[in-house]
Amino acid sequence: MVDRKEETHTTRNTEQVEVDTVNSPPHYTTGGIECIDAMNAMAEGANVSSFVSYCWLATFKYIWRWHYKGKPIEDLEKAKWYIQRMIDKLKEERKDEV
Repeated sequence: MVDRKEETHTTRNTEQVEVDTVNSPPHYTTGGIECIDAMNAMAEGANVSSFVSYCWLATFKYIWRWHYKGKPIEDLEKAKWYIQRMIDKLKEERKDEV
């Protein structure tokens, strides 16, 4: 349970709100859309290998939440790690095409 912040200039009281950290964690539900739904839409119809897709989506996840979880540099470093693996794999795949 967390306290929802009380809005200024209102009569609304602060209330307890149940947080579902498994099905709808706050760091993945910003801007009215859940990260997983954005990821699904982003990858729809993409013609990439399963490994590249995994790296792409993992990168997106870390970029999405980097400033919400309290470890911004760590999340950005993780995104960078996945981007590098994606680049390496794409170069390998392109080399195989020639």
